[in-house]
Formats: sequence, C-alpha cells, structure tokens
Amino acid sequence: MITPAWCRLMAAYNSEMNRRIYAAAAEIPDEARKRDAGAFFGSLHGTLNHLLWADRMWMSRLAGWDRPSGGIPGSTSLIGDFDELRAARFAADERIEAWAAGITPDWLAGELTWFSGATQRERREKRWILLVHVFNHQTHHRGQAHCLITQNGVTPADTDLPFILDLKALDLT
Repeated sequence: MITPAWCRLMAAYNSEMNRRIYAAAAEIPDEARKRDAGAFFGSLHGTLNHLLWADRMWMSRLAGWDRPSGGIPGSTSLIGDFDELRAARFAADERIEAWAAGITPDWLAGELTWFSGATQRERREKRWILLVHVFNHQTHHRGQAHCLITQNGVTPADTDLPFILDLKALDLT
C-alpha cells in the first residue's frame, strides 16, 4: 500500500509538472495548441482539458468536490480559453496538494464505491489503488502533452522528480 507521504510527493510533483507543461504550452500559438494533432484527445488543448476534467471527476469522488459536467468525450472542451484553463489547473493543483496533506493511512486503506461512466457500472476499490491511478493518469497524459509540445518546437523544463522537487521542504527526507 502507498503512504500519505507518497500522496504528498505525487501531489507536489503533479503541481510542478503542470506548471512546467503549461509554461511550455504558453509558448505555442493558440491555434496550434487547439489543432488536432492526432493525439488520443486530439489537440494539446484537448489533452490539457481532459486532465483537469479527470482530476475534478476523481476529486469529486474522493474529496467531495463538485462533479464536472459531461463525460470523457466532452472532457476535451471543458474550458476554451487557455489562460482560464491554466488558472483552473493551478487552482485545482493547490486544492489537491492541500487535500493530500490530510490523507491518513486509515483513509488510504478504506474503499470507495462509485458509478463509473467509463465502464457503465458501479465499482468498488481500495482508495490507495485509486490514488495510484489518479497520479498515473496525470503522468500518462502529461507525457502525451509533452510530446505535442516538442512537436511544436518547444522544449519543456526537466521532468525528473528527484531533481525538481525540494524534498526537504516537503518533509520527505
């Protein structure tokens, strides 16, 4: 099982990587960010929208956030304006980090029951497994965003976790 410290680490990493990805994406013209590039969610903008939508969906289940409207197919058009999307992403990341700071081992060991729109049935799973999924999902699609950014001639900042986070400040050393 994962630990509360791992959750804090991944929440901090998620926030920092989103700052880096959005900084790089901001160097790309809006038209290019929104152009269908053949990625799983079409465009860079669509991929970034899906990531925010998915985090909001999981946090509605795990932490009582408002549930985002629509399903996975509509997740790519959550927010049309890039600056608004970036502000919403950063606000969500702050909330995720604050929430992760309060996670306990007992909470992680518990289960969550929810209706999955993706599988169209009720699901039940250990919370710790779901948190691994949430952070892995971010990493997976952020990798796609990274590829789309580099295809536009922009090089995002370093992505290596042990070199970009202040582990001492996170009380993880």
